[in-house]
Amino acid sequence: PQVEPEQRRSGSTGVKESQNSYSVFSRRGVPAPANGKKRPSEEGEGRRTRPHGYKPKKRKTTAPPKNALTRLNELRPGLPYRLESRSGPVHAPLFVMSVEVDGRMFRGSGPNKKSAKQDAAETALRSFIHRVDFTLDWVDFSHALFNASETSVPPDNPSHGSVRAAGSELSAPIPRKNPIMTLNELRPGLQYRLLSESGRSHAKNFVVSLVVEGRTFRGSGRNKRLAKARAAQAALTALFHLQPDLEPSRQPVPREGPQLHLPQVLADTVSRLVVDKFGELTDNFTSPHARRKVLAGVVMTTGPDVRQAQVICVSTGSKCISSDHLSRRGLALNDCHAEVVARRSVVRFLYSQLEVFLCDDEDEHQRSVFMRSEDGRGFRLRDGVQFHLYVSASPCGDARIFSPHEVAVDGAHGGDGHHFLKYQAHRPPARKTRGLLRTKIQSGEGTVPVPVASGSSGVVQGEKLLTMSCSDKLARWNVLGFQGSLLTFFTRPIYFSSVILGSLYHADHLSRAVYRRLSGVELPSGSFVLNRPLLSGISDVEARQPGKAPDFSVNWAVGDPGLEVVDATTGRDELGPPSRLCKHQLYSRWRRLHCRVLSSLLRIRTGTPGSYYQAKQCAVEYHSAKQAVFLAFLRSGLGSWLKKPPEQEQFGTWSP
Repeated sequence: PQVEPEQRRSGSTGVKESQNSYSVFSRRGVPAPANGKKRPSEEGEGRRTRPHGYKPKKRKTTAPPKNALTRLNELRPGLPYRLESRSGPVHAPLFVMSVEVDGRMFRGSGPNKKSAKQDAAETALRSFIHRVDFTLDWVDFSHALFNASETSVPPDNPSHGSVRAAGSELSAPIPRKNPIMTLNELRPGLQYRLLSESGRSHAKNFVVSLVVEGRTFRGSGRNKRLAKARAAQAALTALFHLQPDLEPSRQPVPREGPQLHLPQVLADTVSRLVVDKFGELTDNFTSPHARRKVLAGVVMTTGPDVRQAQVICVSTGSKCISSDHLSRRGLALNDCHAEVVARRSVVRFLYSQLEVFLCDDEDEHQRSVFMRSEDGRGFRLRDGVQFHLYVSASPCGDARIFSPHEVAVDGAHGGDGHHFLKYQAHRPPARKTRGLLRTKIQSGEGTVPVPVASGSSGVVQGEKLLTMSCSDKLARWNVLGFQGSLLTFFTRPIYFSSVILGSLYHADHLSRAVYRRLSGVELPSGSFVLNRPLLSGISDVEARQPGKAPDFSVNWAVGDPGLEVVDATTGRDELGPPSRLCKHQLYSRWRRLHCRVLSSLLRIRTGTPGSYYQAKQCAVEYHSAKQAVFLAFLRSGLGSWLKKPPEQEQFGTWSP
């Protein structure tokens, strides 16, 4: 017993010496031979002896464990740590450090700054575990916690015992019930039913439904388990007001003003209605025109009950017109992106509602969403009427380029061999480019910053038509309204109450893109304001649409017999005639309404203009607000708004 410590200190030399001086026992507890050789096996078979000078192979050592600071820096590079306070006596100081991650502040304390930073980093990492969302297409635990084999400090360092203990707590996810388990505890014995299975083997999509308290809830996902979890979460949200524990960037941003609906319930309802209507119009998504990259739609609610919501329009598209097909008579659509087409469709719906209000039939009159304004000037929406815009993906431009990117990740991480979505948090784009005005790429997808030397024309040197991004147009609609200048002859500005995204939702980037970058706009006194709608993602996140974007766009609105298919390259119906959404068609409807309404009832009282351009210029208040928007972008250093060629608006109402 007195020799054992010495053996550990002296290594192999000490072992040899002990074999000569003391009786050494084998592993079986039998005395070893006096000559120090290995004892033969009990079965009588001799074993090979190690050759002289044999050195055992060194065991493979694992890489040094990563501490909390290193792990957090991998997830969120470049986070600044701030010293909040220093207290205590000189021989035992206490430092408090803080770090901001995803809009949340985390603090840590320790006897020195390094220990305090370590403690703050571990607190931040621990919060990631609590925010695991079981309804995501992916759950990457390496972005949320330590690996089981890693601890924050080496185990033989006694001075960091408390830190090591904290690290061991983070070595495995904190147990949490998923939506299916939670719902089963509240309503046992529920039956899930598979509604459909679609897509190719590498991009499957399952739709599952269940009935709870007489209401049907659906969920979709790349596998049945995910679809069931999303259906269960939809039921928990609607019936029990149990929201998923989302990180700040995925939480809804409430609208400014009265909120008539629960944000997540509204968002999920709007998305489901739009997708269902599109499926109905495309023979359950089997039609050739069901192919798309982006789906958009507008849903109208008339009160707090979202079950009474109505789909007003749906549209698809992600391409713009070729410069060779520009029309001087307003017969072609310049921009066939889904959300832009949806706006034109809902404007067409508003024209039809004004026509209904002005008809002689009293019953029809009451069906209109409009009523006379109290001041006798024009019309206004009935109380409770709201419009909600749904887009299946983040709008192109400032909102999209900085949102989480879709990355194909090896199935080894997901465990099912499929590709899935992952938020790419590393190497964020430079902050100085955030908020910039951007233009769409004519021949493909994506956007680029507005050219510095392009002036105000949307066509650069007669080559390509430059169209402002959807993010920029949404920001403009949040000041001017989505009704356009001509409808301000009849009604006050009309704003979207909600902007709901089916995928790639990021609260900070979307809010900056659609209204925060215009917070300094100086509007003339009048009807226009900076609208701050509800911003939200959905529980049943839409799967990425594989394949190349089609060259067509489709649109439908209430009252239409079916889809209109528009060739995005020419901006016309694929059969050749002008689209029902083109400027010429909408201007013709405006002219008919303008002639029917007494001048004393109009908000803008003027004679009959001779052209589309003259009619727009009569909306003086609208154009003053528009110039204020352009000036706000320019003063903020975000670029100059590009206008369409003026010759496109110099047309009248003659037949094409």
